[in-house]
Amino acid sequence: MKHLRTPFVPARLFTFISLFFLAAMFAPAALAQSANKEGNPLADPQAVVTAGHARFTVLTPQLVRMEWSEDGKFEDRASLVFLNRRLPAPAIKKSSAAGWTTIDTGKLRLRYQAAGKGAKAGAAGRFTGQNLKIEFTLNGKKVEWHPGMPDTGNLKGTTRTLDGVRGTTELEPGLLSRDGWVLVDDSQRPLFDSSDWPWVTAREKKDAQDWYFFGYGHDYKTALADFTRVAGKIPLPPRFAFGAWWSRYWNYTDQEFQQLVEDFEDHNVPLDVLVIDMDWHATFAVKWWEKKKDQAGQTPGWTGYTWSKAYFPDPPGFLAWTDRHGLKTPLNLHPASGVQPHEAAYPEMARAMGIDPATQKYVPFDIADKKFAQNYMDILHHPLEKQGVDFWWLDWQQQHKTSLEGVTPTWWLNYVHTSDMERHGKRPIIFHRWGGLGNHRYQIGFSGDTVSVWESLDFQPYFTATAANVGYGYWSHDIGGHMPGAVSPELYARWIQFGIFSPILRTHTTKNPESERRIWGYPVDDYRVMRDAFVLRYSMIPYIYTMSREAYDSGVSLLRPMYYDHPESAEAYDARGEYMFGDSLLVAPVTAPADEATGQAKKEVWLPEGEWFEWSSGTRLHGPAKLTRSLTLEEMPVYARAGAIIPMQPEMQHTGAKPVDPLILTIFPGAEGEIKIYEDQGDSLGYMKDEFARTPVKQSTSADGLTVIEVAAPEGKYPGMLTERGCEIRLLGAWPPESVKVNGQALAFVRSGDRTSTVEGWHYDGNHSTTIIHVARRGVNEPLRVEVKADAAAAQKLDGFPARMSRLWKALLTMDNSWPKGSPPDSLVEAAQTGNRISIDPSHAAEELKKLDELLPKVAAEIKETGADPKSLERAQMWLAGAAAAGPK
Repeated sequence: MKHLRTPFVPARLFTFISLFFLAAMFAPAALAQSANKEGNPLADPQAVVTAGHARFTVLTPQLVRMEWSEDGKFEDRASLVFLNRRLPAPAIKKSSAAGWTTIDTGKLRLRYQAAGKGAKAGAAGRFTGQNLKIEFTLNGKKVEWHPGMPDTGNLKGTTRTLDGVRGTTELEPGLLSRDGWVLVDDSQRPLFDSSDWPWVTAREKKDAQDWYFFGYGHDYKTALADFTRVAGKIPLPPRFAFGAWWSRYWNYTDQEFQQLVEDFEDHNVPLDVLVIDMDWHATFAVKWWEKKKDQAGQTPGWTGYTWSKAYFPDPPGFLAWTDRHGLKTPLNLHPASGVQPHEAAYPEMARAMGIDPATQKYVPFDIADKKFAQNYMDILHHPLEKQGVDFWWLDWQQQHKTSLEGVTPTWWLNYVHTSDMERHGKRPIIFHRWGGLGNHRYQIGFSGDTVSVWESLDFQPYFTATAANVGYGYWSHDIGGHMPGAVSPELYARWIQFGIFSPILRTHTTKNPESERRIWGYPVDDYRVMRDAFVLRYSMIPYIYTMSREAYDSGVSLLRPMYYDHPESAEAYDARGEYMFGDSLLVAPVTAPADEATGQAKKEVWLPEGEWFEWSSGTRLHGPAKLTRSLTLEEMPVYARAGAIIPMQPEMQHTGAKPVDPLILTIFPGAEGEIKIYEDQGDSLGYMKDEFARTPVKQSTSADGLTVIEVAAPEGKYPGMLTERGCEIRLLGAWPPESVKVNGQALAFVRSGDRTSTVEGWHYDGNHSTTIIHVARRGVNEPLRVEVKADAAAAQKLDGFPARMSRLWKALLTMDNSWPKGSPPDSLVEAAQTGNRISIDPSHAAEELKKLDELLPKVAAEIKETGADPKSLERAQMWLAGAAAAGPK
């Protein structure tokens, strides 16, 4: 079979601001059509100060809109970025003296001189460095801003695409700056009208300034929160979007897709989104190098709206089949050629646009024209959606301009598709490129065709985190890179590991027969690493979904830079290769190859102040510190905050395969912790209308070693909500319990071989130093209290124990592979089995650890006598040394 490739489908994030609500110009504000009940572009009059031909609107104590107009008339309609100015009016002090108007918000002190010396004739006080000044305090020092001042500390935002990028590229300015201020010039940006489907309209041509001054100092989170108050929230993608996406540029038939999906199922690799690239429609064997052009001047075959009967003889039947397998199916679309005469929908579309079909004149693509856009959706897209197409991958080919000045096809296609879904009651999701500021409302982003090299992977963590500075929190990358496509197993595995801890996990590659993106197409050891990563991703979806809801509420993206939490630490700005993944996990993806001699990759990691738990190794680390970690391919540099609670779910084939039952709570040691686990229907707009629930969970450990986990009744409700379920609690880095109680009742120890039992009980995973407690299904409104008594001081002996076991097993396998010259001594086998024996009888953990310390010197001596070849012996000794080094310090 041909190599599989996936056209990616990022979730077309519903614009939480469909803008149905935009008020008419100068009308008293009433935008109440949207479910979120926000979006009035008219500010509270109490927040407005006028001086000459200037108007200042204090939106928050640190955010001021500043307008100047030659005719003294101002703009009250929403712009493409700023939708809602009706915020509670801050308390301000206004005064005038010597021709200067002063506005003091408590955070900012703005001074403006409407006219005076130096003002140009007729300028009537146009904003300049001489007549406008804003003062604020940054880290105890006074800062004075004036127009023309360079923003030297801007922390950047994102860019439209990574097409063709090998490594790094320049990013646009963002909303945050180490200088403490950012100015957004909205003067030329088009506006929304007040129609039932709010549409773009041009600003009046005149000499005018329309600026937004963000003076938040280093309070980055508040800056983003306030930006989303005025520019719209970061929508919550459908839950399925956080599962795995398969995408590949390849001309698959329906049968090949079905075989691919069955291969996913046979290999127990989860999948949620099956992207169909452009060959779903007629492509005329696209050969752009032949220079042929269609009526639109484009290469024939890029654009298409008619199913290819050769590849898909029964499209509705095929889409029904994908539905039965729990998959969402988007189609790839390059709309630049409009509607050509060969399309099945051409006659209807031509007539709708006033073209006689008999002329065979194509229908030009003009997305900024409302009549075209309405027909574009009604005639070309909605019929396909009724067949079962779930959303659209809007790929490139639509140039840089539309018929309306200042509006790009990227920007407006994002709006049209997103708002169309919301208008029809769907939670929107699109897959397209960044169109500019304000596009945080229209996600998911397709980052484009990167080069398949380590340098590209190395740039993507920084690129993805920095996009949070403009609220664009859901970039989807071609995991494995795009071109030329072929990658080593190590590079692909590390790219997947980054994908596991990124907003969207989507594999992809170009049309290259040598490119492989099926993880089972790699050597078995690499496949296992990749599959484990996929399984981990799916297990974390409750955490990811909870943190994505937090992004909607707070404006702080799921994946964000380190300096949000540590704005005064220089190291946080230097740590471009790491980021926070939600509130509890710090991730520093491996983005360089391992050392050939050791088989381990080096990773420099900065840990902020506090205690952190390295998930893969079971090592407790203390910050602030710069560390160099040595990691095997199986190990990912993921660090949990002490006390973190990560909600998880059982293994499943796709996100909707079964309910989250039991709810799994993975708890990291070292501190108290709490979380409210968010849940909703997963695909409706109800999350904007209070149709959701949050389940409070908290845990603490006393000095005498009593750990208490409490799960309260959910707050809120939503359609389809579970009324009962089980719970599984995993205490990482924990010493085996002396006792376990659930709501006061003692829980029995269950032998390790009975781990899958649904009966209440606890067991111990010795290899991973984890206590696992199974609580039987019960009503969700019934409070749950779990008490675990253990020797808290003894737990320090387990520091790094999972890494010790991992390296001992590598030494054992190395010696096994040295046969017939050598074989592992029994002492090595006995050492490697330590974790297993602890699982069988946790009460002997102390004796087993003592025995391991005694065994290691013996192993080191005995393997020298096995007769193994020098290379195997050297590698085994290296793993033994690593096992010794991984122990408690």
